Amino acid sequence: MTTSHRHFKDAIYEQFARVGKALSAPKRLELLDLLSQSPRTVEALAEQAALSVANASQHLQVLRAARLVEADKKGLYVEYRLADVEVSRFFLSLRGLAEARLAELSQVTREYFEERGGVEGVGGDELLRRVRSGKVTVLDVRPAEEYRAGHLPGALSIPVGELKARLKELPKGREVVAYCRGPYCVMALEAVEFLREKGFEAHRLEQGVNDWRARGWRVEHTVA
Repeated sequence: MTTSHRHFKDAIYEQFARVGKALSAPKRLELLDLLSQSPRTVEALAEQAALSVANASQHLQVLRAARLVEADKKGLYVEYRLADVEVSRFFLSLRGLAEARLAELSQVTREYFEERGGVEGVGGDELLRRVRSGKVTVLDVRPAEEYRAGHLPGALSIPVGELKARLKELPKGREVVAYCRGPYCVMALEAVEFLREKGFEAHRLEQGVNDWRARGWRVEHTVA
C-alpha cells in the first residue's frame, strides 16, 4: 500500500523532533558547547558542567541517541566528541537565534557583567586589527586540551587557574586580549579582572574559537 502523504510528513517531523528533544535540557546544551571546544571524558564533562558523573552520562546518552555526539573507548575512560562540525554550527545558529529573539538573554548578560565592573568585550574585527599591529598579546585562558584542539593564531596558552603562577610569561607594556569559549564564558572575564589588578591593560574577546571558525578565519592546532 502506498504511504499516505500525512504519514510521510508525520514521520519526517518526528525525526526532526528527536533533535529538538535532545536539545531541550539546558545542561545538554552546555555539554554540546563544551564538546565544541574539544573531546572530553564523561568525568571531565561532569566537572565542567557541575554535574554528577551519572547525570552527565545520562545526558550524553540522550545526545548520542540523537546522533549529535559520538563516543570512543580510551583505556579505562569513554571520550565523547561532536558527531560532526555541523553540530557546532547548529549550536552557534541556535545561540544567535536566542540572542536575536530573547530580550531576557541580553538582560541576564548585561546584569552579570555590570555586577563584575562592566568588563567590556572586544569584537573579532577589532582584535584582528590589534593583532596585526603587533601591539597586543592574545591570551587563551581555556584548559590546555582545548587550546591544543584549536586556538587563535599566535595565542599564548595560560589556563586561567595558572595565570597567577605564570604571570611573568606575559610581556610587559603590551595590551592583553584574553578569550575563552565565547560571549558567555567567564574565564576570560576572570583573567581580565586579575590582569587589571596587576597593572596590565587587558580586555576580553567576546568571540571564541568556534565563532572565529564560523567567520572563515584561520585557527591553529597544536600537536600534543
